Amino acid sequence: MILASLRSATLAPLLLVGLLSCSKKSDPVTPTPPVTPPTSTTFTNPLLNVGPDPWVYQKDGFYYYMHTTGGDVTIRKTAKMSELGSAPSYKVWTPLPNGQNSRDVWAPELHFFDGKWYIYYTAGPGNCCGGQRSWVLESTNPDPTKGGWVEKGRLASPGADYWAIDVTVFELNGNRYALWSGQSGPLGNNNNDEQRIYISRMSNPWTLEGPRTMLTRPELGWELSGYPKVNEGPEILQHDGKTFLIYSASHCSTDDYALGMLTLTGTDPLQASAWTKSQTPVFVKSPESRAYGPGHNGFFKSKDGTQDWIIYHANNDPGQGCGDVRKPRIQQVNWNADGTPNFGTPVKIGLAIPRPAGE
Repeated sequence: MILASLRSATLAPLLLVGLLSCSKKSDPVTPTPPVTPPTSTTFTNPLLNVGPDPWVYQKDGFYYYMHTTGGDVTIRKTAKMSELGSAPSYKVWTPLPNGQNSRDVWAPELHFFDGKWYIYYTAGPGNCCGGQRSWVLESTNPDPTKGGWVEKGRLASPGADYWAIDVTVFELNGNRYALWSGQSGPLGNNNNDEQRIYISRMSNPWTLEGPRTMLTRPELGWELSGYPKVNEGPEILQHDGKTFLIYSASHCSTDDYALGMLTLTGTDPLQASAWTKSQTPVFVKSPESRAYGPGHNGFFKSKDGTQDWIIYHANNDPGQGCGDVRKPRIQQVNWNADGTPNFGTPVKIGLAIPRPAGE
């Protein structure tokens, strides 16, 4: 056994020398790059398990997502909308107790104007919903998820400071405008059974000026499901020089909550006559896709800027109403030959669809 061990010890160096000699005579070895697992090119809806009243804002390569939480304002930040589910969330503002904006915090929207960030949201003193008004927060922090939010107060129409929710802001021809869902007068005068959409010019990001103008009220059959009668959630979609106002109609407690559209066919958005109302809805429920009550939408561009996308909430099952089970979904917007948007039908949940271009 000793001789066998000595033999092995003697042969090992010789074998190693032989191997080294062979390797020196062979061609250089090209390193094999590591194998990267293929990245999925698809995603499925819904993006989150909870997400009523979704909103998205894009800036500097990031998407900032928000939805109604009821008690605070929270932002998710992501570079890819199809990966929203894994995006970190940041609670950026919580109201003080017992204030006029301390309860029922709804439909926050993030915007960037004049070098600052602004959040528009709905809130009231509690006992939903008569005290609901629109409010504004401001931050000079370059990253809106990092805090520094200051309350700028209530966004009220001069002489018509009535119930107001779902405010959004847009710019057109060098002017800035606010849109919201409100009532024609103070509560108690038969004004609390109908929500209408109003517009007003803004003198700065937290102040309305001049009279408000009513643009649409629930009047068509598909706008009248449930009670009270509702037009709400106005959002602006602009494409190839055209401006469209997409809004939600019928009450959110019904499965028939749907999207309607106004088209700016005139020049002054403050004139109701400048808008043409579509007589049929542009986006409705789809039992086959398990999308009930689709609405309260927003819009964003794909990562590479070539596609328009809609984000909206819907229930997976009938009869689920206005609660937190409404989930955010996204799908691409196509364009008709006449320049109007074509939203198609809600994409079926769980169906693999291509990610937004550039992701």
